[in-house]
Amino acid sequence: MTAPGHRPLLADYLALRGRVDALCRRIRERYGRFIACRRGCHDCCTELSVFPVEAAALADAFARMPPGPAREAVAAAGPGGCPLLVDGACALYEARPVICRTQGLPLLLDDAPSEAGAAPAVAFCPRNFRGVTDLAGDAVISLRRLNTALAAVNLRFAARCRPGRPFPDRIGIRSALRFRCAGGAGP
Repeated sequence: MTAPGHRPLLADYLALRGRVDALCRRIRERYGRFIACRRGCHDCCTELSVFPVEAAALADAFARMPPGPAREAVAAAGPGGCPLLVDGACALYEARPVICRTQGLPLLLDDAPSEAGAAPAVAFCPRNFRGVTDLAGDAVISLRRLNTALAAVNLRFAARCRPGRPFPDRIGIRSALRFRCAGGAGP
């Protein structure tokens, strides 16, 4: 199956991504003046691994990317850093994975070790939320809930994409650009 053929299998993921975007938009509307993350700010842009469903979405977006310098830069990216980072910005911004969409925003680290009675840990980019002493609960993204939803969407995708043949748990972004349902990551 070619990358553009992934599109019908991505409906659940695209719906989840839409809900994540809506949540992130609400947080940005409420706390925008305290959020430093902008185009050109890319300290968090490292080579990450993603679920197979996200790899398929990236491969689909890369396959539809018009020829030109940005596509060539992504295809020729060397090791280190995110291969999608071109001139300080994400070349596939609209298709970026969930982790990139939520990066820098308040994340509830449900699995963070805490002492008895300690409040759950919330993390965000140290450049963000300076001077904010109290975050509203609906402005904090539960990492456990988000990852559970993403894992469920991924399982459904995998069952339809390659029935009976397992995928790797995670796929590096560089390999994700070549993702195919028939053969997993790779050409």
